[in-house]
Amino acid sequence: MSLLWLLLLLAVPVTVAYRRTDLGTATLATGGALVVYSLAGYGPFFWFLLLWILFAGLVALNFTDFRRENISAKLFNIYKTMVPSISQTEREALEAGTVSWDAELFTGKPEWSRLMSLPAPALTEEEQAFLDGPVDTLCHMINDWQIIHELGDLPPEVWDYIKQERFFAMIIPKEYGGLGFSSLANSRVLAKLCSRSVVAATTVAVPNSLGPGELLVHYGTEEQKQRWLPALACGDEIPCFALTGPRAGSDAGAIPDTGIVCKGTWEGKQIIGIRLNWDKRYITLAPIATVLGLAFKLDDPDHLIGEQDEYGITAALIPTNIEGVIIGRRHLPLNTPFQNGPTQGKDVFVPLDFIIGGVERAGQGWRMLMQQLAAGRAISLPSESQGSSQAALYASAAYCSIRKQFNLPIAKFEGVEEVLARMAGRTYIINAGIGCTMSALAAGEIPALPSAIMKYHCTELGRTIANDAMDV
Repeated sequence: MSLLWLLLLLAVPVTVAYRRTDLGTATLATGGALVVYSLAGYGPFFWFLLLWILFAGLVALNFTDFRRENISAKLFNIYKTMVPSISQTEREALEAGTVSWDAELFTGKPEWSRLMSLPAPALTEEEQAFLDGPVDTLCHMINDWQIIHELGDLPPEVWDYIKQERFFAMIIPKEYGGLGFSSLANSRVLAKLCSRSVVAATTVAVPNSLGPGELLVHYGTEEQKQRWLPALACGDEIPCFALTGPRAGSDAGAIPDTGIVCKGTWEGKQIIGIRLNWDKRYITLAPIATVLGLAFKLDDPDHLIGEQDEYGITAALIPTNIEGVIIGRRHLPLNTPFQNGPTQGKDVFVPLDFIIGGVERAGQGWRMLMQQLAAGRAISLPSESQGSSQAALYASAAYCSIRKQFNLPIAKFEGVEEVLARMAGRTYIINAGIGCTMSALAAGEIPALPSAIMKYHCTELGRTIANDAMDV
């Protein structure tokens, strides 16, 4: 009987914790249960004394000032000595973006009606026509075997068509010669292209993701926008963005690349500018880029632009034909021949107005990147995972329908059915996740956290789907 009463007593705090009841209500409920348990009298005196002492501690937690000063603050100080402090780049990454329905996920009890109330984005007639027209045509022009095994690149006619139809300009506004497409259209185009060729999809994805185009649209001066955006839109200028180096990738605070504010000569005139030195690698489109978006740490030891010595991570646009800019030999990532390679700069002197947004944006590069990374990260890799996964599923299902063993299509074998079902389920998860993030983007949100989750999980699901397709 005493065990039964003890279980009933424990059921009360477990229930209020599960239901996330407020502290005051939880204290009253626990106190009531403890009174009933004590009156039942099953147990030694010291056992009841221990329970009431624990309950007294619970009561003390209801006094907010006492709890904060004597418990929370002391525990927090102890905890701070156990974990490393976060850097400024980490703080800016954490604070980037907005919070939408994704906050519901971390409550443990998401309000699903809020998710269902998000507007469902739809393609415009112009966007649908682009999918049905130029995108279809480009898919028909692509011979993936030729690209991967013969040319090691997209054929010249494919490059010309991509530029002609402004595939690189989906995120550039129409007033600057771009297509001005929505995030949904961008996603659909990349998914369709990736179902045909990952090389073509990656080539189109990079200029429409985080890079010079997007940073110029949001942060560039009007002069920079007029100078660069029309040329980027028509393909006269090919962009890349150089952040990753031999010693730093996601940890941008560790980049050793420097820019020193100093005086120098530019086009025959003595000006205040920046002397840059950098070493980057794994930069997509670098081998053919005409303009390099560069992330570096800006220092002003002589205080030529302000009172600070160190400004931190800054983003600038560097034409690749400037003396001192080096484009190295191409990488060949996993034998997939999209344009990717290293770049270095040795004592490259450029004017201050090469900083994206002008000198006023000095030191704001990482914040700019984090704010705009959300959209590109939510679109590019998830959409490519979507397209490749759908193609793998279609091909596997078709193969299993016509391939026979023991006078039966292998699609009828339970082991194969299990794998196909798993592929279909995981492809559906990718599609559903993309639909959710596209809704957030359409509502004007900047889904920094969901985009990071999507980038990882969609690529991981895509990898397992590819493995299953190969097994089948």
